[in-house]
Amino acid sequence: MRRIGDHHGRRVVVVTALLALAGVAFVLRGLTAPGPPPQPSRAAAAASTATSSASTPSASVPSAGPGSEATAPGSGGTASPQDGSLGPILRPSPPVSLSIPSIGVRTHGIVDLHLDPHGALEAPTDFDRAGWYADGPTPGEFGPAVIGAHVDSKDGPAVFYRLGALHQGASVVVTRKDGTVARFVVDKVARYAKSDFPTAVVYGDTKGRAELRLITCGGAFDRSTGHYVDNIVAFAHLVA
Repeated sequence: MRRIGDHHGRRVVVVTALLALAGVAFVLRGLTAPGPPPQPSRAAAAASTATSSASTPSASVPSAGPGSEATAPGSGGTASPQDGSLGPILRPSPPVSLSIPSIGVRTHGIVDLHLDPHGALEAPTDFDRAGWYADGPTPGEFGPAVIGAHVDSKDGPAVFYRLGALHQGASVVVTRKDGTVARFVVDKVARYAKSDFPTAVVYGDTKGRAELRLITCGGAFDRSTGHYVDNIVAFAHLVA
């Protein structure tokens, strides 16, 4: 674990704090379900580029992006960038439920996650719930909102057991506390070695676009350490 980057504002914590993670370790228990969870082939972190605009590494997330003017608080709508090229932006509101129809995910009561004393992102204590990084953007705001969940537990599959089966174009639906629904489309799903996790790609500057990262564990389960050796990350962008 290590910290990288400078603090330039409230949103920068998404990168600077999370850059402390060489991959988010979300599950530690041995797999008891029949067969391993589905997962994509491991990507080479150094050469990987996401379809998402976050593929361009950045040392910080800006407090505002060019042309990414957000809706004024209380207006209840969305605002698109002035040039119309980056898609919609929602006002801040925390997530309360997550649905990914193509892989059968539907979870309510999303919990807040923060950093532990070592700078690592906490994992949900409930294997049946997802959590979001509450010190970063809310889903639908510009920047990379982060939702993580366990892949399994000692009792079997957990929330993100089938995350690795997601495909480009799949729909991800986040219902927010203010009653709005943020709909995302998956750009890419990749698996990275925790020892070579591309933090700048996953948590980097989205150039003003509202994006989402879904993260869980993957790869082989190392019984000597009680951890999976890889992370699976789904990249998505807001469409409505």
